[in-house]
Amino acid sequence: MKRFIAIIFSLVVFVGCGGFSRQEREVIYRGEGDIMQVMSIANREDSLLLRRVSEPMDEKMVGSEELATLCRRMLATVKDPANEGVGIAAPQVGLLRRMVAVQRFDKAGEPFEFFLNPEIIAMLGENKPGGEGCLSVPDMRGVVSRSHHIVLRYRDVDFVEHTDTIEGFTAVIFQHEVDHLDGVLYIDKTE
Repeated sequence: MKRFIAIIFSLVVFVGCGGFSRQEREVIYRGEGDIMQVMSIANREDSLLLRRVSEPMDEKMVGSEELATLCRRMLATVKDPANEGVGIAAPQVGLLRRMVAVQRFDKAGEPFEFFLNPEIIAMLGENKPGGEGCLSVPDMRGVVSRSHHIVLRYRDVDFVEHTDTIEGFTAVIFQHEVDHLDGVLYIDKTE
């Protein structure tokens, strides 16, 4: 019986019980201060990571100190005056999880909000070209055609599922950030 319990314990430790892995916690807490290192295509290892598909967030991550720290640090990173953006995806800070922060230009005060497991379930209307840049693609800009009207399904930081219709520039930001979760960069879509 003791051997059986030891085997089960070993499996739980090896496979995990959900939540962030040890390696993911290292990424979340790496460095000093709140601003995280942004992965860049200028670095080969970073570039390879940015091309990978991210894993879903799970409910066991919700309410954890790691998620709170990740949200705080991602927000500080995207709002860093030295390299400011309007959205950021977890892979851009080295975490291959389906999580993004987007500045909501479609809401009063233009707040940043976090979205877990975002999925664009519909793109409505014609695509329109627009200029884009990216924190992970330094010193470059390009023109990409994107839908200005999307339907987004996601979970909030409490893991409650929502579906929203989003229009305008905010819809463009969501498409850019969700692309990151699938290993796609805007430079793959430039005209």
